[in-house]
Amino acid sequence: MSEELLDRYAELIVDLGANVQPDQVVAVEAPPEAAPLVHRIARGAYERGARYVDVVYFDPQVKRIRVETAPDKSLSWVPPWLGRRLLELGDLDAARIVLGPLVPPGLLRGIDPVRADLDRLPSLPESLKTIEERSIAWTVCPYVTEAWAQVVFPELDPAEAVEALWRDLEHVCRLDEADPVEAWRRRIAEIWQAASRLDALDLDALRFVGPGTDLTVGLLPSSRFAKEGGQATTRTGVQHMPNLPTEELFTTPDPERTEGVVASTKPLNVGGAVVTGLRVHFDGGRAVEIAADENAEALRRRCATDEGAARLGEVALVDRESRIGRLGRTFFNTLLDENAASHLALGNAYAAPVADPADLPRINESKVHVDFMIGSEDVTVSGVTRGGEEVPVLVGGAWRI
Repeated sequence: MSEELLDRYAELIVDLGANVQPDQVVAVEAPPEAAPLVHRIARGAYERGARYVDVVYFDPQVKRIRVETAPDKSLSWVPPWLGRRLLELGDLDAARIVLGPLVPPGLLRGIDPVRADLDRLPSLPESLKTIEERSIAWTVCPYVTEAWAQVVFPELDPAEAVEALWRDLEHVCRLDEADPVEAWRRRIAEIWQAASRLDALDLDALRFVGPGTDLTVGLLPSSRFAKEGGQATTRTGVQHMPNLPTEELFTTPDPERTEGVVASTKPLNVGGAVVTGLRVHFDGGRAVEIAADENAEALRRRCATDEGAARLGEVALVDRESRIGRLGRTFFNTLLDENAASHLALGNAYAAPVADPADLPRINESKVHVDFMIGSEDVTVSGVTRGGEEVPVLVGGAWRI
């Protein structure tokens, strides 16, 4: 990874991802290895007139030490100042930049998943609150660490794995374009146009059919895909890119109308435990059975967090033109893998895609939000209209709308 690449990446994150404003407070959260990029982000934010850049490093090895050695009764304790920090950032209409993964896949390998699930840091429920209030211009962006790279490229030595993963990130983040910001603006326009065509169908539900999958996800009467369209807007009117990279169209489903079975098409990293071969059975909108080849208990524990944790809060579609999907790589990182394949999220729903305020009381509420990937070229997605007609939406990974 070159100095020039880091410079371009920092500029993209500051200018488009968080869209830092003059006199704005900017929060940055990152693993210790990301310091070279953090320093560039800080400089870029101050050059745009930021009032203050607050940097917090999360050390995943300290998390593992805690899970291995701390008393059982202390593992679920969350320092109250961590949540207060997020809420106060919201009060300031701040920007927030998260470089991940903060917890690399496989970090908690060999630890009892029940014990591991007691410590859910760095996840904080206050983060979902700031998203719903649209108080923070936030963006989550990948940064290559050695631990993550070795999971993605186990056949390479550590240095080669790091370089290989950086090459992938350069491509999927469009840093190989002459003007990455303009390249992303073009891609966001494409996403919004596809979402608008989907909304024009006025669908009542989406149906996913493929190997191990026959699932119908009901939508709310005013669920819309084009309200976000690759970008989000804060309550003060600042546009930002919550995920960088992003390739998805997403909306908020009816949490009581998901029926059938679904098989995950990619592994899922749940707080450092990698869940493989995931299979979920839904009845009456609720995940009533969760099975997996490995680490099913990690997801079962998340789904037992509260009443809404076992219901859907998001349904998202991704076509095969995604740069991430075309690589054919599993990144063991939800930020990237969810933008390679259509996906669902268990737990908290987003209010932004709901057009009619009358539907808002029906959206799902939870302290968790867990995405898992269900799409591939072998999974056909069709829409069910309010008249009961089934129309093709994604076939072989290509749009049919």
